[in-house]
Amino acid sequence: MVKPVSTARSLQGPLSMTGFASVSGSGHGHDWLWEIRSVNGKGLDLRLRLPEIEGLEGAVRAALTKRVSRGNIQLSLKLARGSGADRLRLSGPGLAAALAALREVEEAARQHGVSLAPARATDLLSLRGVLDQGGGETEEQGPLREALLADLDRLLVDFLAMRAAEGGQLGGIIVAQIDRIADLTEQAAKMAEARRPEVAAALQAALARVLETGGDPQRVAQELALLAVKADVTEEIDRLRAHVAAARALLAEPGPIGRKFDFLTQEFVRESNTLCSKSGSTALTAIGLDLKHVIDQMREQIQNVE
Repeated sequence: MVKPVSTARSLQGPLSMTGFASVSGSGHGHDWLWEIRSVNGKGLDLRLRLPEIEGLEGAVRAALTKRVSRGNIQLSLKLARGSGADRLRLSGPGLAAALAALREVEEAARQHGVSLAPARATDLLSLRGVLDQGGGETEEQGPLREALLADLDRLLVDFLAMRAAEGGQLGGIIVAQIDRIADLTEQAAKMAEARRPEVAAALQAALARVLETGGDPQRVAQELALLAVKADVTEEIDRLRAHVAAARALLAEPGPIGRKFDFLTQEFVRESNTLCSKSGSTALTAIGLDLKHVIDQMREQIQNVE
């Protein structure tokens, strides 16, 4: 019996949705070639090209869905008879029937006084049903199916190893991008803190000007407080820091993380947009634009993660 395809995932780190593998084999009068390739996709899209062997497609789909969660996957199996699959062989029932018929003919000939030449083996072999060819339509497919599924397991091991290798490279790129986002966030925090006295002085000057014109002090104070809140980017910086920590933790998780990470990049985008809109400073806006650029690059990489 073939061992069932393992469902455990021993590979650590993100898996790429891009991969390729092929495995060839032979047995039971056949040669075969398995091939699998995948690219990124929102869900799991399986496209199978398999010969008609009872129970094969269901087993293949079950094996793939247990090992892969996302990606557009194309899997094909090319199956052909081996060089020795069509060898001639004797049919026991056919040979017995031919010999029985030969005895009847010889007996009838003797009864009628007819002399027959001795029969030769080639005469018997030429009779229909004495010889048949291996691998007929009624051949038992169970052993062949088991052999094919055993090689499918090898194929998936190689396939996932390639996806893991590419995922490792993606992971390295994403880690560097997270580090860059963290660095820019701290730059923004320092700049925002450094300009806090300047913002406060500007608000006080605005208040003094309004009071000189006889405006309602309470109303003016409310408006200035609202402006102060809009100018404060502390909350955005805190959230960016939290997102950085969440991204690092997510990369360390086993299993598929692509969907979660895609959602997290949307949160990164939201905070960087708000930071730019509230910056009130050319230098701080420049940092916010750099953040948006790095986040966009990271999001492109995340699209390839399972």
